[in-house]
Amino acid sequence: MTTNTATNTSTTTNASTSTNTATNSATDTPANPTRLDFGKSAPKAFRALIGFDAAAREGLDPALVELIQIRSSHLNHCAYCLHMHTNDARKAGESEDRLHMVAVWREARHFFTEKEQAALALTEAVTLVADGGVPDDVYTAAAARFDERELAQVLALICTINTWNRVALATAKVAGTDERR
Repeated sequence: MTTNTATNTSTTTNASTSTNTATNSATDTPANPTRLDFGKSAPKAFRALIGFDAAAREGLDPALVELIQIRSSHLNHCAYCLHMHTNDARKAGESEDRLHMVAVWREARHFFTEKEQAALALTEAVTLVADGGVPDDVYTAAAARFDERELAQVLALICTINTWNRVALATAKVAGTDERR
């Protein structure tokens, strides 16, 4: 998720004094409350994140940028961002074969360069950092294929897509509704 300009309305519900009376007929459970529009509710933070995202991309191969964003979105189960970035990758000329193989890149290494493989491994380690940190071998492999500036850019990009994934998931963005201008 790169530049989201959602138009959802913001509501506040105090659980102790009000209830949501809408129900989902399939499960008879309360429907999800309307989520806030992050860009409108926190415009300075939103603009800062857009700036961070743009700065992170500087000097990186656009195909690599999309591969990183796609893999992080897979791991975070962010359908909104996954849909957006696979479409962006297609528009940039990425092949369907490679797009289908990103989720299983370790079993399909021949689809990706050594540099891309190192970036994908680093993306997984940073995205899943709570599961065991960033292993030395993963970091060393990335450091061997990127110069320091590029490696810092890749790390920044991994951080931005993880943040965008979390914003999209927290605000219940719907896949297929790319709201960028």
